[in-house]
Amino acid sequence: MNTESAVTDILIQLLRTRSISGHTEEAMRIIEGRFKELGLETVLTRKGSLLATLKGGISAGIVLSAHMDTLGGMISGIEEGCGKISLRSIGSYTMPSIEGEYCRIETFSGKLFNATVLFDSTSVHAHGMEDASAKRKKKDMYLRLDEEISTGEDVRKLGISVGNYIHFDPRPILTESGFIKSRHLDDKAGVAILLKTAEYLVSREIIPSHTLHFLITGYEEVGHGAAGFLPDDLTEFIAVDMGVAGPGRESSEDKVTICAADSTGPFNYLLTKELIEVASKQSIPYAVDTFPHYGSDAAAALRAGLDVRHALIGPGIDSSHAMERTHVKALRATIDLIVAYVSDDVPLESLILLK
Repeated sequence: MNTESAVTDILIQLLRTRSISGHTEEAMRIIEGRFKELGLETVLTRKGSLLATLKGGISAGIVLSAHMDTLGGMISGIEEGCGKISLRSIGSYTMPSIEGEYCRIETFSGKLFNATVLFDSTSVHAHGMEDASAKRKKKDMYLRLDEEISTGEDVRKLGISVGNYIHFDPRPILTESGFIKSRHLDDKAGVAILLKTAEYLVSREIIPSHTLHFLITGYEEVGHGAAGFLPDDLTEFIAVDMGVAGPGRESSEDKVTICAADSTGPFNYLLTKELIEVASKQSIPYAVDTFPHYGSDAAAALRAGLDVRHALIGPGIDSSHAMERTHVKALRATIDLIVAYVSDDVPLESLILLK
């Protein structure tokens, strides 16, 4: 199996599928269909999470979790006099990271309208250099709608209203050098990794040591993704999310990150050590890191009362919550680590390992 091209193909498809927190239905249907094609049992929870189960050597289960939801916006106001459209954030990001971004407004009837996110005083020619260089604040950002409108009534006649979602253009690109750059790699890269991991295990008829529950959530970016329905008899929860690459961090775009602690505190020490030992033994490129400004679905599950060992791994991603970038090497290293960890008796030569 050509894992590299396969994982990037599904990743690009997911990146092009709209799935802001709370509105992931289309993406979940795509993911559910792929798991079903592999013969996995699937359940869609009332909250909208997807659970796909692969039977293992023992019934005690391991959750491998990734989140399908992304950052985005929502219309928070329409000025009657001029039709100016203001927005609120869904998830956390800075205003400079979205300035100038093309986006689409989705009405409640499902119609899509093109727009651009702009700062009130963008034009140097209209406002002068000093005003155009002012700090970007949410109250000064607006959507320039690509329709002939001049009043709030004109906007509302199109079916646009407060509460409509704003989808940012992800602009995914796979470069010849193996980089994937796009919005929303957090955490569509993790979802693609889990899909390809399941495909690899099934295609090679590898029976994992424990029953695996692939959990895809839809509210991680707003803090409660994995809080809710989970199977009984779980022993571990491994979140597959991004590693924060950048200055002062150990994470790298060509490695899998094993996170020792995030803003909620340390992950399970013994499980973290086991993952490090597996990566080291199998010569999988990895980094150990801590993230002071980061939370995950593993923390949400534990806050909801889940009594398990928990950990966080994922590909190193640069410029998180902005225009993100990673490399196929990091995707493959994460797949390698998962396969090696859940397949105790599988010989080294049968793994995907990237040399």
